[in-house]
Amino acid sequence: MKKTTLALALAAMLSGQAFAASVNGQAISPERIRAAGEMMQAQGGQAAPQQVVDQLVTAEVLRQEALKRGIDKQPAVRAQLENLQAMTLADALLRDHVKRNPVTDAKLRAEYDALKAQMPAKKQFKARHILVKSEAEANAVIDALRKGKPFAQLAKEKSQDPGSAQQGGELGWSAPDVYVKPFGDALAKLSKGQVTATPVKTDFGYHVIQLEDVKEESLPPLESIRPQLTQRVQGQMVEAYIQSLKAKAQIAQ
Repeated sequence: MKKTTLALALAAMLSGQAFAASVNGQAISPERIRAAGEMMQAQGGQAAPQQVVDQLVTAEVLRQEALKRGIDKQPAVRAQLENLQAMTLADALLRDHVKRNPVTDAKLRAEYDALKAQMPAKKQFKARHILVKSEAEANAVIDALRKGKPFAQLAKEKSQDPGSAQQGGELGWSAPDVYVKPFGDALAKLSKGQVTATPVKTDFGYHVIQLEDVKEESLPPLESIRPQLTQRVQGQMVEAYIQSLKAKAQIAQ
């Protein structure tokens, strides 16, 4: 059952009801049912609406029995209940703060520009390669390229890299430092359209590398990362709010 389906089903079931169930005269309110459903959804759980009610009925039966036995008076239990109440109230307060202080487009733009300014200058390289076992084979590939044979065709015919051979040796966009050092160093020295003049030896074998294009690494457009950016700004706002409250409080440790 999808999360939205559970929420709608609960709403339909509870519509107009003063309480959803009771145990020994103690009502289980629609608010408790909804809260339990929301908690289950947040944890990725799935259940039919009646199962949510049944779980709360069971919990209420056990709660009443625990109270009869005085278990709520045990120091360890009282401490757990106090901690749970504190965490529940803290979570509700922070949610309310976020709701009352929505992230504006101006704040999103300011955060985006700040991230862009902090981003170190880094280049992305679009490369192809042909991997062979011996230096002689690599030199033969270089010689064929000098005679005008297309790189992609040679890669399909000669390359022993199963991940890129049938794509014409295409490696896509990456920074040189993602590759093993000899390969990355050789790639970084190439100019756009250039092919390594000599084979590049790594633990995988001998490579002939072609640099197709270079671009500056940049942040994705703001709209494409709006949800993540909103979460980041909300997190900063919440942390600032927490620190402001702590600064006003008299804390002794």
